[in-house]
Amino acid sequence: MSRRDTPTRRLVADFFSDRIAVIALAVFAAVAVFTLFGPWIVPQNPYDLRQLSIMDGTLPPGSQSFSGLTYWLGTDSQGRDMLSAIAYGLRISLAVSFSSLVLALVFGVAAGLAAAYFGGRTDTLIMRVVDIQLSFPPILIALILLALFGRGIDKVILAIVIVQWADFARTVRASAIVERRKDYIEAARCLGLPRQRIMARHLLPNALPPLIVLATVKIASAIALEATLSFLGAGVPITQPSLGLLIANGYDYLLSGSYWIAIFPGVALVITIVAINLVGDRLRDILNPRLQK
Repeated sequence: MSRRDTPTRRLVADFFSDRIAVIALAVFAAVAVFTLFGPWIVPQNPYDLRQLSIMDGTLPPGSQSFSGLTYWLGTDSQGRDMLSAIAYGLRISLAVSFSSLVLALVFGVAAGLAAAYFGGRTDTLIMRVVDIQLSFPPILIALILLALFGRGIDKVILAIVIVQWADFARTVRASAIVERRKDYIEAARCLGLPRQRIMARHLLPNALPPLIVLATVKIASAIALEATLSFLGAGVPITQPSLGLLIANGYDYLLSGSYWIAIFPGVALVITIVAINLVGDRLRDILNPRLQK
């Protein structure tokens, strides 16, 4: 193998050989750029009351306001530009999903490594907690937690972290427990290497491929879960933009003909989730040798 033919380069080449995965990655990148620079791209801040006019309420897509501003995706009942509302809503959705993913990943990896390395009662205790949590639907656990914590972005992040950490712990434990029984781990323990170094330098790298795939899937799950909680009225406050809240606000107007209030945020949510899932499926096919031809 030449110097240039590294595993990373081969992984990138395999990923970009799939046209659907490349399109999905490009779509997600466009969503991320639109979300990051949304406040400077969209025509208004939909949550600044000084920029809203009730006279512009429920305007269909392509309409113009009295000030000459064109609403390409229409407005809602409060006169908010739907394109601007979607941009701000995506910021909240992606911020919540990535924040909860990082925290759940850290906590789940630590718990999984501890269960695999120490074994015995530690392994039994951690895995019984994981089994009990995974036996309940995630949305039910999140609703119960938010009923105890109250509404707020930080509360939603904490609820999603508690819901998702168990999947990371089980995945890491399954990969690390195989490595723990190998001779080089026993040799490292006999040499007196610290436990933290053995877990971080020897056990964790073997769990990275499934973790990458699982993390990609969990981002999409966190976005969908946050949108569901906000749609049900248990997520972010009504004063914060969220795709789930936008869909909930437009739900009552579907039968009246103002379909765009709920449809366009729903389309943005579906496109984001599908793009992330397609990228995760391609990574799973590449990183799992059993799925390769």
